[in-house]
Amino acid sequence: METPPTAARMRGLMEPYARHVLVCTGGYCSPGHGGRELYAHLARLLQRERLLFGPKRVKRGETPCLGVCIGGPIVVVYPEGIWYAGVTPELLERIVVEHLRDGRVVEDAVFHRLNG
Repeated sequence: METPPTAARMRGLMEPYARHVLVCTGGYCSPGHGGRELYAHLARLLQRERLLFGPKRVKRGETPCLGVCIGGPIVVVYPEGIWYAGVTPELLERIVVEHLRDGRVVEDAVFHRLNG
């Protein structure tokens, strides 16, 4: 029986991420499950902007609930802890280009910040 890999060994196997984006794909905050389409669109945008590999690498993840339950779809960007509400495909494109690629938060769409 093979022993499980150690944390130290695992660290060497994964290239670090610059940011992690969570998309709420549940139906409570966004009737019609608009988050599901955003999640798929996010993959295409990250590929287009060359954010899948290298020093600006972005990890995307989906969650069924972020606990807000209104004003969705909700998108959260870490490590900054920036929460965006009412995200449309057009706004998602701005988030990818302005925030993820260029490092400028899309201020007019922020509804919550962790630690501030």
